[in-house]
Amino acid sequence: MNVLVWSALIALMVPLQSVLLPHVKIAGVTPDIALVAACLAGLLGGELQGLLVGLTLGWVMSLFSAIDPVVAMGVKGAVGYAAGFAGRHVVYFSWPMLMLGIFFFSCSTGSATASLLTLNGRQDLWWALRTVVLPQGVLDALVGGALYWVVRSRFNVERWMAEYRT
Repeated sequence: MNVLVWSALIALMVPLQSVLLPHVKIAGVTPDIALVAACLAGLLGGELQGLLVGLTLGWVMSLFSAIDPVVAMGVKGAVGYAAGFAGRHVVYFSWPMLMLGIFFFSCSTGSATASLLTLNGRQDLWWALRTVVLPQGVLDALVGGALYWVVRSRFNVERWMAEYRT
C-alpha cells in the first residue's frame, strides 16, 4: 500500500512540476515540489523512505530537465534522509522547524548550483543569492509548511511518526 501511494504521488509530481508550477511563478521563481516532497517523505516515513523517495524523485525529475541525474538524485536523497533523521531524533517536531529545515536545504542546493554556474559580468554570486536562491528558499519553505499543515490537520501524523521512531 505504501509503495502504491508514493508511486502515485511521484507520478503526479512530474506533470505538476513541469506543467502547472511554471505558471505559478512568484518573484520569478517556482517552488521545487520534489525537494519539499522528499523532505516530507523523510519526516513522515523515516530515513530509508525519505532516501528512497528522494532518489526516485531526483531521477524522475532529471529526466524532464537539464540537470545531471546523479546530482539530482544525490541532493533529493540527502534531503529526504536528513529530514527522516531529524524527524526521528527531534521529539516535538513542529511546522516552523520543518519550514526552517526546508529553507536551509533549498538555500544550500540553490547556492551550490549558483556557485557552479558561470555568470556574466552583471550577474555575480551575490546577485544570484539575492534574486534567486533566497526567494526560492522562502517559497519552498512556505509550500512545505502549507503541505505539512494540510497533512497534519487531515491525518494522525504523530501515529505515523511513532511507527518508525521505535
